[in-house]
Amino acid sequence: MKDLAKKYNPSEVEDRIYASWLEGKYFHANLDESKRPYTIVIPPPNITGQLHMGHALDNTLQDILIRYKRMKGFDTLWLPGTDHASIATEAKIVEALKKEGITKQDLGREGFLERAWDWKAQYGGRIVEQLKKLGSSCDWDRERFTLDEGCSKAVVEVFNRLYEKDLIYRGERIINWCPHCLTSISDAEVEYEEKEGSFWHLRYPLADGTGDVKLATTRPETMFGDTAVAVHPDDERYKHLIGKTVILPIMNKEIPIIADEYVEPEFGTGVVKITPAHDPNDFEVGLRHDLPVVNVMTDDGYMNELVPQQYVGMEIYECRKALVKQLEEEGYLIKVEPMKHNVGTCYRCGTTVEPRVSKQWFVRMEPLAKPAIDIVKEGKVQFVPDRFDKIYYHWMENIKDWCISRQLWWGHRIPAWYCDDCGEITVARETPTKCAHCGSEHLTQDPDTLDTWFSSALWPFSTLGWPDDTPELKHYFPTDTLVTGYDIIFFWVARMIFSSCEQMHAEPFRTVLIHGLVRDAQGRKMSKSLGNGIDPLEIVEQYGADALRFTLATGNAPGNDMRFSTEKVEASRNFANKIWNAARFILMNIDDNEPAPHIPGELAIEDKWIISKLNTLAKEVSTNIDNFELGIAVAKLYDFIWDCFCDWYIEIAKIRLQQGGEGAANARAVLVYVLSNALKLLHPFMPFITEEIWLTLPHDGESIMISDYPEYDESLDFASDEAEFERIMTAVKAIRNRRAEMNVQPSKKAEVFIDTAFESTFMRGTEYMKRLAYASAVTVCADVEIEGAVRIITEDAKIFIPMNELVDLEAEKARLEKELAEAEKDLEFFNKKLNNPGFMAKAPEAEVEKTKAAAAKLEEKIKMQKETLANLA
Repeated sequence: MKDLAKKYNPSEVEDRIYASWLEGKYFHANLDESKRPYTIVIPPPNITGQLHMGHALDNTLQDILIRYKRMKGFDTLWLPGTDHASIATEAKIVEALKKEGITKQDLGREGFLERAWDWKAQYGGRIVEQLKKLGSSCDWDRERFTLDEGCSKAVVEVFNRLYEKDLIYRGERIINWCPHCLTSISDAEVEYEEKEGSFWHLRYPLADGTGDVKLATTRPETMFGDTAVAVHPDDERYKHLIGKTVILPIMNKEIPIIADEYVEPEFGTGVVKITPAHDPNDFEVGLRHDLPVVNVMTDDGYMNELVPQQYVGMEIYECRKALVKQLEEEGYLIKVEPMKHNVGTCYRCGTTVEPRVSKQWFVRMEPLAKPAIDIVKEGKVQFVPDRFDKIYYHWMENIKDWCISRQLWWGHRIPAWYCDDCGEITVARETPTKCAHCGSEHLTQDPDTLDTWFSSALWPFSTLGWPDDTPELKHYFPTDTLVTGYDIIFFWVARMIFSSCEQMHAEPFRTVLIHGLVRDAQGRKMSKSLGNGIDPLEIVEQYGADALRFTLATGNAPGNDMRFSTEKVEASRNFANKIWNAARFILMNIDDNEPAPHIPGELAIEDKWIISKLNTLAKEVSTNIDNFELGIAVAKLYDFIWDCFCDWYIEIAKIRLQQGGEGAANARAVLVYVLSNALKLLHPFMPFITEEIWLTLPHDGESIMISDYPEYDESLDFASDEAEFERIMTAVKAIRNRRAEMNVQPSKKAEVFIDTAFESTFMRGTEYMKRLAYASAVTVCADVEIEGAVRIITEDAKIFIPMNELVDLEAEKARLEKELAEAEKDLEFFNKKLNNPGFMAKAPEAEVEKTKAAAAKLEEKIKMQKETLANLA
C-alpha cells in the first residue's frame, strides 16, 4: 500500500497524475452507442491567447460538468480546439514584422500566410498546454482548429449555401471601420465607451441669401461629406424651406434641404446635416432621397483628396481642431456645448470606430433570426439563468445584416471570384477554372477574408465532421451544454443558434450556462490599466490547480460575477490539506489487508449518522450539479468533509480505534468507505488530490475519474439514528461553546450532569461526551438540579457542570465583575447617544441602527454576566 507524503505538494502530484490520465485515454470519447451521450464543445480560445482568470473559470466549470457526467455513466465528449482569431493574430504578426522593418505588403499574401502558420505552430498551442495545467479533461485526440481542413470545408459549404439562397450578398452599406486594424468590424464587435465630447452648433447660410439654418454636430470634420440638410416634413418652422438649398460652409457648394421623417423636430433645432458616407442613419436617408455618397476619409483615418487642400492628409482630430477654428473665424460657429456621449470603439484595439460606406459582403439576417428566436421560445435552447434570454431576444429582434468581410489576409478567404472580362461574381466550393456567366478564364478571387465569428458560428457541428454525415455528428449532436460568459451572447451564442437552425435544422446545444466575470477582491474588473489582473498559472504554481478550481467554484452562481482573492485560495488550499491529513490518519490505521470500500454488518450510531449524511449528500450534490448550482454543491461538500467527517466522525472513531477488536475494524471500514465516496463526490471539483488519495486507499478500478459517482440509496437513510446522534452533537457543541465563553482550556476536565427525556441516547453517548466535551465523567439522570453549577440548555437536555470544577471561583468572580463594569460603562455611552435628540436627528440611519445594535448586544452580555455572577455567589 502506497503511503502519502507528510504534506500535500501539488507540484509533485498534478503533472504526474495528468500524464497518467492521458496515458490511460480516460478523456477519450469512444462513441459508445449503448450509452447516452453528453457533449460540450469548448469555447475555442484564440491562438494569441494567454490563459487568464476568465478562461480558468470557464474551463473549470466545463470540467466539473464533464467529469461528473463521465462518472455518471454518460458517453462524454468534451471537444477542444482553438480559434484562428483573424484580427488579433494578424495584428501580432504585423507587429513582429514591424520590428524586423518589414510590412505584410513586402512579403505578399503567400509569404505573409507562411509566417502566420509558422507563428501558429510556435505559439498557437500555448494556451492548450495551459488548459491542461488546470486539469481540463478534454478529448485531445479530437482537438480542432477553426482553420483546419474540416472546419474550412464547412465554412465554404455554408457560404455557398447561403449565397445560393440569396442570404449572402455583396453591396455598398455603411459599416463600422477600424482605422487601426484597417478592416470592417460587425456591430457586435463595437464596444461603447462614455467619453467627453462637444456639440458644435453651426450656421449654414441659405443659398438665396434670405437667412440661414442652424444645426449641431459631434463630428464637424464629416461636414465635407454633407450632401443635404434635413427637416421633418410636418415641422411648421421649416416647411417653407423644403426644396431650397444651403451653402455648405468652407466647401462653398450648394446642397438641398430635404424632408424626412427620420428627423426628430424636438431634438436640437430640428435640422440635421446628412452625411451618407459617414453615418448609418444618414446613409439610409441618402438611399431614400438618392443623395450622393461622399467619403472624405482614408482607410487609416486621414482626410482624403475630396476635402479642401489645406486639410488633405490631416489626421481626423487634427482636422477637427483646424476646421473648428476656421468655422469660428468665418462666422459659421455659433457655440460649442460640452457633452458626454457613447463612442464606438474597436473591441480589439480600442480605436474609435468610423462609420463609412464600403462595398462588403453581408449575411441577410432577418430570415435567419426568426427560427433562432423561435427555438429559444420553444425551450429547445435554455439559458441558465433564464434572465439572459431577454438579452438574446432583444439583440435578435433588432438585428441588422451582418457584415462578414474583413480586409485581412489571415483567415478563411471569401470563396468568390470576379470575372476580369464581364465583371460578374462566381461563388464556388472549389476554385473555378472559368467564369460561371461568360466562360472567361480570367478570374480573380476576392482578397478579403471572412469574419472570425463566421467559422466560430459553425463550431458545434463543423467540429463533429459536418458537412459529412459522420458517426460523431449522429451521436454527439446536438451538444448538451455550452458554458460561456454573458459578454459573448451576441458575438457567438446567437450566431451558433441561427447557423445551426439553418444548416442542421436543430438546436446546437440544449443549455447555455452563463457565468459572470471574475473580479478582484474589491469588485473591480480585472484589467491591464488597473494592474489588478491575476495570472491563474501563478496561482496553480503556488497553491495547486485544485485550490484554484475549488475557489472558482465556491460561491459560484450562474450569471453572477464573483470576487477573487488569494485569501480565498488559501482557504481552498487549507481544505486540501485537511483532506490530505484525514487520509494520512486513515492510512496509518489500516494495512494491506484492508478490503475495498464496503459497509460493515454491525454499525454504531455514529457510523449510521455519517453514512446517512453521506447518502443525503450524494443525492443533494447530484441535484445541485444537474441544476448548475455548482457553488451550492461545493459548499455542501466542504461542510460535510471538514465538519461532519474530519471534525466529528474521525474524532469519534479514534475512541474505537484505540479500543481495538471488532469495533475498531468496523470503524476502519466506515472510514475507508466514507472517505472513498466523499472523494468521488469531490472529484469533479478537485480532481488531482482526490485521485492521488483514492489510489492509496483500498479501491477497485484504475482511476477515480472512471469510477461510478455515488448514488442515493434509500436503504442507507438512517434518519432516526441521524437525529438521535445529533442530539448528542448539539449537547457537545453547547458545552464547548460555554467553556469557550468562560475561557476554560480543553485540558481542564469537569464532570457533566445531563437531565433529559432521551436517557438511552445520552447513555450511549457518554464516551463521545468525555472525549469531545472534555468531561471527566458523565451522569445521565432525570430531574437533577445542582447548585453553583453552570447551566446549559439545549432542545433535548438540561446540562449542569459544577462551577468549581471549571474555574477558580474567586478569580472568575473578579474577572466577571471587571468585565461587567466595562460593559455597563460602554452601555451608558451608547444610551447617551441614543437619548441625544441631535444625534438621532442628524446621524445617518445606518449609524443609528449600528448604535442600537451595539447597545442591545451589551444589554444581553450584561444580563449573562449578572446571571453567571449570581451562580458564583
